[in-house]
Amino acid sequence: MIEERYKRKIYLQDKPREEAKQELLKAFDLPFGIENIPTTVALGRVTAEPIFAAISVPHYHASAMDGIAVVAEDTYSAHEQHPLHLTLGDQFVYVNTGNALPRPFDAVIMIEHVNMIDEHTIEIIEPATPWQHIRPIGEDIVQEEMLFPQGHKLRPADLGVLLASRATSVSVIKKPVVTIIPTGSELITPEEQLADGKIVEFNGTVFANFIKDWGGEPKLHDIVLDQPEHIKQALLEAAESSDIVVINAGSSAGSKDYTVHMIEELGTVYTHGVAARPGKPAILGKINGKIIVGVPGYPVSAYLALEWFVRPLICDYLQIPEPKRQTVPVTLGRRIVSTMGQEDWVRMTIGYVNGQYIANPLTRAAGVTMSYVRADGMLVVPPDLIGYEQGETVEIELLRPLEEIKNAIVFCGSHDLTIDLLSVELKERKHEMSIVSSHVGSMAGLMAIRKGEAHVAGIHLLDPKTKQYNVTYVKRLMAGMDVVLYPFLKRKQGWMVPEGNPLGIEKVQDLVEKAAHFVNRQKGAGTRILFDLLLNEAELEADQINGYRREMFSHLAVAAEVDGDREAAGLGIYPAAKAMGLSFIPVADEEYDLIMTRAFFESEKGKILRNVILSDSFKSSVERIGGYEVVATDIPKSV
Repeated sequence: MIEERYKRKIYLQDKPREEAKQELLKAFDLPFGIENIPTTVALGRVTAEPIFAAISVPHYHASAMDGIAVVAEDTYSAHEQHPLHLTLGDQFVYVNTGNALPRPFDAVIMIEHVNMIDEHTIEIIEPATPWQHIRPIGEDIVQEEMLFPQGHKLRPADLGVLLASRATSVSVIKKPVVTIIPTGSELITPEEQLADGKIVEFNGTVFANFIKDWGGEPKLHDIVLDQPEHIKQALLEAAESSDIVVINAGSSAGSKDYTVHMIEELGTVYTHGVAARPGKPAILGKINGKIIVGVPGYPVSAYLALEWFVRPLICDYLQIPEPKRQTVPVTLGRRIVSTMGQEDWVRMTIGYVNGQYIANPLTRAAGVTMSYVRADGMLVVPPDLIGYEQGETVEIELLRPLEEIKNAIVFCGSHDLTIDLLSVELKERKHEMSIVSSHVGSMAGLMAIRKGEAHVAGIHLLDPKTKQYNVTYVKRLMAGMDVVLYPFLKRKQGWMVPEGNPLGIEKVQDLVEKAAHFVNRQKGAGTRILFDLLLNEAELEADQINGYRREMFSHLAVAAEVDGDREAAGLGIYPAAKAMGLSFIPVADEEYDLIMTRAFFESEKGKILRNVILSDSFKSSVERIGGYEVVATDIPKSV
């Protein structure tokens, strides 16, 4: 049986990533190919040999101005007190920019400095100097000079130089062919019907575009089932037809992770497991002279492993250096905990607040693709550290332009769908600004403003004693700070339950009586505070709620959990319930306000943000969602 032949495989080693990379490069002894292609389509290609100019540019003496061509010596007597007259044909000719300079003329006088007497006579009052306003032969390019060395990546302007020097075709290094093999019996194409247990195969497309961006030629193989013979056949065919092979999934230690067995049977395994995360279960090997890179199935792990091991191979093949990302020093807004002996790659958001860059970690789950998409940069924690403390300064590799990060408004606090609408409106108005949001709850949002780590925080904190929203907390927690509490929204909080409300949830007591599977928000979230108040008023204990400690960090996350369970319930806002097709039973109207420093409120960014909030287009787009009322004015609440 398959299970007996291919038993579960633990990692062969916990090899340092750089050591594994160097070992792989040493084993990569594939000679590069050369092809001759038209210059017009050579953008981004790498020259296979030095390129020399076939002609000089310009290849004749050319006028650099509109004017007249003269013999400089004939003009030496010209002076404003003694104007000099010249005759057309004998002593000058008219020329335009780029015209060849006829013999014996050796200078050009700009037409603006010429006074026309009649059709055949002009007057000048300043002498010309030899080769004035003339582009001599070879001013730009001299015939036989080297234009580009071997290993040069051609840019748009480079193509112009090649064509100008009559190089209509160019010898370049062939793109290395990289075959991508997605594996997994659970995988389906995006066009197929989705069912429980089935996953859309998208890693292959991501890999292909990474490879294309790095200069390779990707070939995406059809999905291969988790069957050893199928995997073996795909590997053998790919090794025959490509320069590098990437096989996705099956690299870990599961009962159906056959990749390492197949590479061992067909060739050599150099590495199975690197001391880095995410991306630890990478496999590096060789089959029939071709490098095989096995990357994990989890997307973020796979993307990093691809960058660590496939990009260096492509650059080595093309004989170009590996690109290095720009780095920036940042102050950590939160503590980063790592594991000794493991190189840790942490996805980070970065905001520019009060003259400094503040960075906070996103989720470190290897399967959360959006954490990679939303990341502004990567913090690499070396294997000899156990992490960094809050407030430390560290270097971060940037994943997006620094100017884009610098122009963003950093939003922190309670999650709300309208913040995304605000960001869209800012971009549509071409303010070259966006909103970078972090859903950490109302209390954490307040603390971020207090510590100078955000521009704006969204809060909806109900004081159980006064039944007043936000003001009490701002007065107590922001004492001594000059802050503005800006009225923003009124929104409905209520029970989010599966369509039709199968358990009949109407009040908090029903959660206990019907044994509902409750989905809670995290500590410090305004919704959590409201729920705890409802429990207190009903004289219920948290332990009586099935799922009280099951915490989510956004309204949509709660709604998604409820959507998958007919016996579930959660407390949240109406738009989240609507988005997931859930039923909604209103519980309370709440005030969702924005808090910011007065300095930001009065800044140019603050004014732009308020103008967007007060605009009719924003109000209309918010109210179309339902469950909202925009109550913003330009007058802050009194605190």
